[in-house]
Amino acid sequence: MRTQRARRLARSAGRPILATLLAALLLTPACGDEGVVDEESARLAYEGLDPSIDKALDLGFQGFNEASSANIPEQSTTGDASGTLTIGGKVDQGASNNKEMTLDATYTDYSDGDPNEQDDIVDVIYDSQGTVTIDLSLKGLPNADLTGTIVGTVIMDGGLLGPVTLDLAITGETEDDGTGKIRRKAGTVRVTGTATSDYGTFQVDVTH
Repeated sequence: MRTQRARRLARSAGRPILATLLAALLLTPACGDEGVVDEESARLAYEGLDPSIDKALDLGFQGFNEASSANIPEQSTTGDASGTLTIGGKVDQGASNNKEMTLDATYTDYSDGDPNEQDDIVDVIYDSQGTVTIDLSLKGLPNADLTGTIVGTVIMDGGLLGPVTLDLAITGETEDDGTGKIRRKAGTVRVTGTATSDYGTFQVDVTH
């Protein structure tokens, strides 16, 4: 039989282990109820916003058509599932087939639905913290070479939770969608960079 002193020592030795386990449980998000914790969730955080880039491009051209200077009036559209996207900023004036856009995107309860229908995840909803800056350079419209950056912080709800800061580069091509609007050409667009959350900084590499 263990003495009373031995039992006290055993109990005290177990306390650090128990504390460590409790801390790990508190710091580890529950499955299906988490933020950006790895490269897969970083990819999904961007995928949920990806459809809005074509919408931002369209709104930028709408603003260009209505502007009397490089500063474009604000234009808005709705998410496929919920919320609104508002675009302001600057677009090169003139008749050149080369355009430079600096778009300030504001997301309000915004969602285009499930970011990837093959993933077991519900809609991600976005609210921008400040604005997300979308810088785009288009050379040779309508079939242009596209380069640019997407930088800003969004607060997520729904399928992913919490803030994430995106610092991304975009390359690809554009085309006429058949109605006179410009869209990104499928299969040519690559988005790379980082998504930073409370859990760390994770790489994003997506091709559409």
